[in-house]
Amino acid sequence: MKKIGLVGGTFDPPHYGHLLIAEEVYDGLSLDEIWFIPSNEPPHKAKSNTDATYRVAMLEAATSDNPHFKVNTIEMERQGKSYTIDTIKLLNERYPDTTFYFIIGADMVEYLPKWYQIEELVKLIQFVGVKRNDYELITEYPIMEVNIPSVEISSTMIRQRIKNHQSIRYLVPPKVLDVIKEYRLYDES
Repeated sequence: MKKIGLVGGTFDPPHYGHLLIAEEVYDGLSLDEIWFIPSNEPPHKAKSNTDATYRVAMLEAATSDNPHFKVNTIEMERQGKSYTIDTIKLLNERYPDTTFYFIIGADMVEYLPKWYQIEELVKLIQFVGVKRNDYELITEYPIMEVNIPSVEISSTMIRQRIKNHQSIRYLVPPKVLDVIKEYRLYDES
């Protein structure tokens, strides 16, 4: 049975925080691979203003140097909101000999009671909550925990820094920065 970790998000843009979380869970749970799944339209926040083609290009650039990282565009195949339960059902159907581990941050662990069809979802997938040593994950749902080093990077912060003409070096991989520059993403000037 193959063991695959799943990291979902808009990845607008992907950054070192995403990659660190994925690597820590990959190593901590001895997984075979980590699949990054860019959402078409997340149910819990506004749709990304960045075209999916560019978000996928940045994600492929971010993961290109890690052989156990893959980009899976399964949510791009569907229109409308990307509910995790629909994605997991489809993945389980397509890959029956695989156990999936859905990786979420501590903030999402607290939000789990509000997830669409959460009672059915927890029967279909193993959730992995990533946390810092100083943070307690409290939930009624079965969650595996993996401690990660604290890294305070967000896609929102990166977009704001670009807008303010500040450096994002060391926040995103150089290949992601190349994609951002090539397509003038987030540049409002």
